Amino acid sequence: MSVITQFNKEKFFGIIRINDVDEAYKRINELIDAGVKIFEVMIENHSQVELLKKLIAEDKASYLAGGIITERRAIEVIKAGVRTIVSPIFQPSLIKMCQNYNVRVITTATTPNEAYQAWKFRVPLIKIFPAKDMGAADYIKDILRPMPFLNVIVTGSIEAKDVVSYLKAGAIAVGIGRDFHENKTPDEIKAVIKKLKQDISNFKSE
Repeated sequence: MSVITQFNKEKFFGIIRINDVDEAYKRINELIDAGVKIFEVMIENHSQVELLKKLIAEDKASYLAGGIITERRAIEVIKAGVRTIVSPIFQPSLIKMCQNYNVRVITTATTPNEAYQAWKFRVPLIKIFPAKDMGAADYIKDILRPMPFLNVIVTGSIEAKDVVSYLKAGAIAVGIGRDFHENKTPDEIKAVIKKLKQDISNFKSE
């Protein structure tokens, strides 16, 4: 299943930015138990690469390696089994390297011009960040109005209650970080995700 197909089906994904790998592993499994099926795991060191390798081997969810800037780090996560890389920048050499390895790459854009440049490089999925700071759902509408051919996901301090507004604006999926775990118990997380899934189901049936 392609990453675009997965995003189209789920409509949301979890973002994990936790330096302590044991804590990250615990939180990911709590979110899996609550119903999250796709994760962008931010990679800043080798321990996090090893965590991804472990998670991929357990095969409980789909994992994207986030925060990838260098080709060296990209190769490291590819060797760990990652099939989709997310970069916070637009870097042609990294895009070409991933394409040569037959690995999917998602690049990040803030402006319409950056999004268009990524599309020209045959990047199939573009992440708009920071979406909320740039104008939230209305900004996504503004980007997609002249370029409806773009496939975009959005991240950046987005709360679960606002996900559907981004989907209505044309985003394929929405990434959620802090609202899935900051100061919340496992039961509270389950409640947030249950409500989110219901909101998405209602959106799909409209």
